[in-house]
Amino acid sequence: MKPVLAPRDRLIVALDLPDVAQAREIVRRIGDAASFYKIGYQLGFAGGLDLSRELLAEGYKVFLDFKLHDIGNTVEEGVRSAAGLGVTMLTIHAYPQTMRAAVAGRAGSDLKILAVTVLTSYDDRDLAEAGYQTTAQELVERRAAQAREIGIDGIVCAASEAAAVRRAAGAESLIVTPGIRPRGAATGDQKRVYTPGAAIAEGADFLVVGRPITTSPDPRAAATMVVEEIAAASRPGRSEA
Repeated sequence: MKPVLAPRDRLIVALDLPDVAQAREIVRRIGDAASFYKIGYQLGFAGGLDLSRELLAEGYKVFLDFKLHDIGNTVEEGVRSAAGLGVTMLTIHAYPQTMRAAVAGRAGSDLKILAVTVLTSYDDRDLAEAGYQTTAQELVERRAAQAREIGIDGIVCAASEAAAVRRAAGAESLIVTPGIRPRGAATGDQKRVYTPGAAIAEGADFLVVGRPITTSPDPRAAATMVVEEIAAASRPGRSEA
């Protein structure tokens, strides 16, 4: 059974920033309003792995959003190295061979592997342009079911697909939703966005929020507002219209 998480621990702040100094400053300004941080390519290639060690030493949780996809041996060894860092989550692309290799690489560790089904910046037109003869929704569900069979810990998907992913991936699967925008925030380059409350109502376990927090004049207040929305949506009998 999945543990019951405090609202603050369900927020993952995306440190999509160009350098470690800016990321450290955002973490400092947020303080104890958040406990979980995501590091992706931009920061990862600019000292983000060293920062992840710092964050872990300070008691924060770290999600490496590297979306690994390569030949099986390369993925397996890469995941094994990530597991050795002590991070909580790592993303891979949801191709069967890649998922099997990742499961082998994380063996014996507490690392949670998350499969990215369809990027939240993609819609049906983008998939058609790439040669897929299916809708984003259909592809998400198919890959979620494959992930469950292979033993992947969770799925990254748009909140609009969370309910369908839950059916395909099972009750114990972690569902992590990016593309989250608090009420009134700009959608940016995300095509499938939800508010925090709506995403929780759809069944998301963790919400990834970046620019609405990191570009805010008061990142701590922005993070607190998201946590409050999560808390309100998590109360029994509550849902967002």
